Order: sequence, then structure tokens, then C-alpha cells
Amino acid sequence: MTKVTAGQIIKTFEKWAPKSFAYDWDNVGLQVGSLNKPVENVMVTLDVVESVVDEAVEKKVDLIIAHHPLLFVNLHQINVDTPKGRVVQKLIKHDITVYAAHTNLDVAEGGVNDVMADLLEVKDRRPLIPTETKKLVKLAVFVPDSHLEMVRDAVSGAGAGFIGDYSHCTYQVSGEGTFKPQEGTNPFIGEQGRLEQVREKRLETIVPQEKLSEVLQAMANAHPYEEAAYDLYPLLNEGRTFGIGRVGQLEEPVSLKDFADKVKERFHVSHVRVAGNMEKTIKTVALLGGSGEKYIHKAKRSGADVYVTGDMTFHMTQDAVEMGLNVIDPGHHVEKVVCAKVQQYLEEHCNENGALKVLLSEVDTEPFAIQ
Repeated sequence: MTKVTAGQIIKTFEKWAPKSFAYDWDNVGLQVGSLNKPVENVMVTLDVVESVVDEAVEKKVDLIIAHHPLLFVNLHQINVDTPKGRVVQKLIKHDITVYAAHTNLDVAEGGVNDVMADLLEVKDRRPLIPTETKKLVKLAVFVPDSHLEMVRDAVSGAGAGFIGDYSHCTYQVSGEGTFKPQEGTNPFIGEQGRLEQVREKRLETIVPQEKLSEVLQAMANAHPYEEAAYDLYPLLNEGRTFGIGRVGQLEEPVSLKDFADKVKERFHVSHVRVAGNMEKTIKTVALLGGSGEKYIHKAKRSGADVYVTGDMTFHMTQDAVEMGLNVIDPGHHVEKVVCAKVQQYLEEHCNENGALKVLLSEVDTEPFAIQ
């Protein structure tokens, strides 16, 4: 059975969380090892610390996919007498490749912030801090009636035709196409040197700019003609907006106290820090996985009644409360909730032949304990 490589796994993973989503200051992607590494066992973890690497060695893991980058600050030397140096040495010694998906997984739909929002049942959500809006292209391709359904399904399957929560959005107009096959051609319909008239459909659909090459390839593969006739039009319509954090609504208003209890329960943490009026009614929620204190003003301007994020400091929390924004800090480590989603994605998209085993790290990398 042919083994998949780390590079093949990462290529598929980055269709969900492309590196282009990451912030400029971030260090995502390959951290240690080789993308040519054949992989049987993958382990998903929040952090890459020595105990996690020991676990990977014991379980014969070939590839670690982590949320937090192992190499975040520039290394000027690999001193194996330091904790970081020992980790790098051990990874190289045991031929384990490490890949990190950090802010790109925060931004990605279904990533860290959406998993957190799902657990808290936050609906009708949007990015808290938009980072980019995708460009759209109109594709118009001319298809013989006999192959309309085949071409439509092919381009839709490659990512065209999405409008909001609707897929396969197309428009067809009937008409008549003409062409004359020249010398050296092998026409699907007609003969060389003779003008042909064919009943065709003009199939129109919307394509995200970043998926255009895949859609055109799928169109060409499904189209019966040697040379498919098609037009591309840049659109002023705004595509889907991506960003970090989420803002949305609860189904029913609750008190800050009750919502804090829900955060504690759903994120499986021993405690949360809460600031604000415990009897305050909560309906609109802003959240951001990791350290989000610098975005308290964004959260307030979003209309949020409460901001759920980690690593809130004393003075920033005071400022938030003074401006009327309640705060719940469940800790930075709650980002671990995305690990199961990563595992699920890899199992569904990278394991067609059943040769890949995807594990969740069982090491608790939370550095804090409540005494």
C-alpha cells in the first residue's frame, strides 16, 4: 500500500487553512523535517513540547501537526542543552516532521474560532477582525446540451457556484454555437473543414479567484470539446470575508454568570476569570482564541455584550469593564478544542486508502494549575 507523504497531507490541509491566511508576523508551515517524509501516523497537538515529542516517539508518529509554532522566535543556535534545542534534536533524531497551522487556522472557516463559537452556540456570526475579502470571477462556458450536467457538476465540485450557504448556483441560456474544425483537429462533433451548428448552453457561475485554476481544470476535464469556449469576467461583487475572532448571537439571552458557567463547561476548564456585572444580560458574543486583549475596542464596537478571550491583563480588563464590555477569560489553552476538528479533517480528506492513522496527543500542555 502506497504511503502518503507529509507534503501531500499538508497540501490537502492547506485547502482548508491556506498559509496566505496567516498574519505576516506569524511562522506557519514546515518547522522541522521534510515534506517528502512518508507518513503512516500523524499526531495533532496544540503545542510541541518535549513531553509531546516523547509521546510521538513512543507512538511511532511520522508527522506532528500543531497549532502553536515550535519555532516562533528566530533561533540563532540549536543548543541541545536548552529545552528548545533538546526538542529539535529529538525530532531530527527520530525523523519526525513538524508542521504548524497558527493564525491561518484561526482565520479559516471551521477553524479555532468557529469551533469555539459552535461549542458556545453562537449563531449568525461574522469575523471580529476582517483580514481579507476574496475576489470573485464570472465564468461563462459554452457546452453542448448533452454535457451540460457533467460540466456543471464538475465546476461546482471544484469550488464554483457558491453564493452564501448555497452551492451549484448557475444560470443557463440556450443558443446555437458554430465552429469549423481545421486541419489536425479531432472534433467531438463535426468534420474537418465543414461548418458545424450545435445546440449549446451558455453556463454561467461565480468562481472565487483563488479557486479559478482548479475550476478551469475541472471544466476542461469534463467538457467534450478539444477546445472549450469560455469567458472570464472580473466582478465588483465582494466575495466571502475572512478574519480572526467571531461575533454572533445567542439563541436566547442569558446572564453573564450563566454564560460564564457555560464557557467553563463547554471548554472543559477548571475555572474562568470573569469581569463585569454578573447579572448583565448577554445576547451578542465576541470571541477570539488565544491572546485577544488588544482587540477589546473592536469587540466593543462590534456591539458585543461580552468578550471571550485568553490572557487578559489587569489594566486592559479594567478598560474593557469601564467601557461597558464584560469579559470572560477561559485561558489561552482552550484553543485545544480545534485539535479534534483537525483530526476529523485529516481522516476525511487525507485517508482515502485507509493507510493513515491520525492520533490526538494525550499530553496536557496547559502550564497553569489552580492551587
